[in-house]
Amino acid sequence: MRITVRHRTSYAFDAPVYLEPHVIRLRPRDDGSVRLVEFTLAIDPEPAVRADNLDPEGNVLTHAWFEGQWSRLTLRTHAVVDTLLADPFGFLITEPERPLPYAYPPDFCERLALYRRPPDDAHPAVRELAIAAATDSERDPARFPLALAARIRAAFARETRPEGPPRAPEATIRARRGACRDLAVLFVACCQAMGLAARFASGYAYSEKAKTTELHAWGEVFLHGGGWRAYDPSQGLAVADRHVTVAAAANPLHAAPVTGTFRGEGVTASLAAEIELEAEGF
Repeated sequence: MRITVRHRTSYAFDAPVYLEPHVIRLRPRDDGSVRLVEFTLAIDPEPAVRADNLDPEGNVLTHAWFEGQWSRLTLRTHAVVDTLLADPFGFLITEPERPLPYAYPPDFCERLALYRRPPDDAHPAVRELAIAAATDSERDPARFPLALAARIRAAFARETRPEGPPRAPEATIRARRGACRDLAVLFVACCQAMGLAARFASGYAYSEKAKTTELHAWGEVFLHGGGWRAYDPSQGLAVADRHVTVAAAANPLHAAPVTGTFRGEGVTASLAAEIELEAEGF
């Protein structure tokens, strides 16, 4: 499927401010499941210095440094990607006899340390949800992430909350509802409670029901033999060719689309965003 993304993010300030350095994570990932055909990022005002690089987790970042005072900051991206993963289950687990809670081979434990937590550290409510999903999947590591995503989809209401960090997973469980980022954090915590390496992912999810949309969030799980596999607890499914990832990280803050601050005494800011997705070939 070919997906075209048009994304505009605007910050307006009620008085001129100094823009501190900003980190922008809006370039779609280019890997075995997605081919990036075209990408442009326009920044207004034009940064004094602009540089692209990779962060420690392999995400493409744009760093922007500004001079002077400004009453606005606008980011516009245009991306065209070919999504290639029609079958999200096209893999084989290397060691299928290892049931949950999962134990990776020693060399993988070290390499995945950033994305794992001791299962006993999980909040009791998180552990209870994870155990229920493990029962659904007969403690099969390959089946567990989908069973967990489906259980979260069925048990939690979805809400829209444009700003603010994700809630703690136990807070989402108490509320029985959450934004996509809350459900993604809960999904990751439940996977880690079963010994699996998991991380937070952000990007876009195409739906033919709506041309305009919002940024979306889901989780990725490392399966030995399958690599990083994505699951969307807001939709209760394994991610295939309708999702476009821009960043994935152990800490959700490090997958945020924009990170930055401004200096201006008593100044308030407002945020507006518009995302359009078009798809062909599905």
